[in-house]
Amino acid sequence: MIRGKLLLGMLVGTLLITSQLFAQADMVEKRQKLMKSNGEAAKAIKAAAEAKDYATIEAKAKDIMGNGDKILDFFPKGSTQGKTKAKPEIWDKWEEFSKNPVRVKKAASELADAAKAKDDEAIAVKVKALGDACGSCHKAFRAEKYPE
Repeated sequence: MIRGKLLLGMLVGTLLITSQLFAQADMVEKRQKLMKSNGEAAKAIKAAAEAKDYATIEAKAKDIMGNGDKILDFFPKGSTQGKTKAKPEIWDKWEEFSKNPVRVKKAASELADAAKAKDDEAIAVKVKALGDACGSCHKAFRAEKYPE
């Protein structure tokens, strides 16, 4: 009887750990999808800026703004399982990390406003500012390579 309860307890524990690992891997996959979406939007913005396609610049900047509302939800504490470049510093310096989506959203909002105004000079400045906002977070909180 005791042996059966012990085995059942071990099985339940293993299932809980396994489900947590799957949940973390799922979270990593979701945040990578969101980040890839931002990267694709940034590429589209650069091409649209060259083509003076103001509607696309504005729309893609707004897409990035919308993703900024979700990003912190995709970084729950300990979600480092699986193939991820997220550095542990994210959770060690959460207050600092959590300011980055605000900066990105602000830069994207200013870019959308410049596109709406069809101000090519401001667009060039705001595209760079958006790249700098994204890049500063990646530099501080994203590894260059996947861990081995």
